[in-house]
Amino acid sequence: MAELDYYKVLGVSREATDDEIRKAYKKLAREFHPDVKPDDAAADTRFKQVQEAYAVLGDAEKREQYDRYGAAFQGGAPFPGGSPFGRGPGGGGQPFDLDDLFGGQVDLGSLFGGRGQPGGGFGGFGGGGRAAQPAKGQDSRIDIEIPFTVAAQGGAHELGLQRNGKLERLVVKIQAGVDNGTVIRLAGKGQPGGPGTPAGDLLVQIKVGPHPWFRREGCNLLLDVPISPEEAVLGAKVDVPTLSDGNVIMTIPPGTSSGTRLRLRGKGVVQKKTGICGDQLVIVKVVVPREPSDEVHRLYEQIAEKTSDSPRDGMW
Repeated sequence: MAELDYYKVLGVSREATDDEIRKAYKKLAREFHPDVKPDDAAADTRFKQVQEAYAVLGDAEKREQYDRYGAAFQGGAPFPGGSPFGRGPGGGGQPFDLDDLFGGQVDLGSLFGGRGQPGGGFGGFGGGGRAAQPAKGQDSRIDIEIPFTVAAQGGAHELGLQRNGKLERLVVKIQAGVDNGTVIRLAGKGQPGGPGTPAGDLLVQIKVGPHPWFRREGCNLLLDVPISPEEAVLGAKVDVPTLSDGNVIMTIPPGTSSGTRLRLRGKGVVQKKTGICGDQLVIVKVVVPREPSDEVHRLYEQIAEKTSDSPRDGMW
């Protein structure tokens, strides 16, 4: 088998700094981690290669030996003397917080002991720094639908789960700002493992239910607000509902056309990464009377006689 070029594996040059190597490793580890791409053999192989490359290039002494002698300096053992994260005797690499690497979204138990692989989540790489850990049970998946307001503002959602012939009630904590397709991992709530082995995890996929008034556009909330023709022409102050703060008074400027978007800043959905709320966009809909009275009809005829310009003039 051809030897790996560790620099090519991480996508960096031979002159790359330690920080560039570290950033490249973190990016690739996230991309190909088994929790991100389950049951993907190619991704699993890439993940192992990335771990192997960082075990060497992330350690200054090993990198120097590798640059001088190639992979032969370690006799072909990917992790000589222990773990690439420096947690065992002789371990290489620059120590860092694995929880930081995956943004707190990955169960570290699956990283080191899951997926049914002998010797842990790194697929049984050689090296004497870590004893083999038992495989855990299979992960399970379930889809749930949560209310629109809970998805936007956060909260809790209770679900029933059959486990070992019994109905178990679980409470899923919903982070504000989740959207359709979000997956929440409940550790140890999946299929049971063998004797003395931990259970798998339960992966809960979120579907957001509809709201009678609001809809989402990223972190913004959209709301259609009907106004009368006279309010559109003359301007008005109207009550507008918000998701979290009840009704607020919004000013409709004179001469507002149907379809105009007016903005209520900070009344949208919180963005999970930044914690900043989006906006509420009020979409004005001019509504005309379907069956105007004779008097109203005459008034509109008078308006039509006094209005010489057409909104379509010059349009075509």
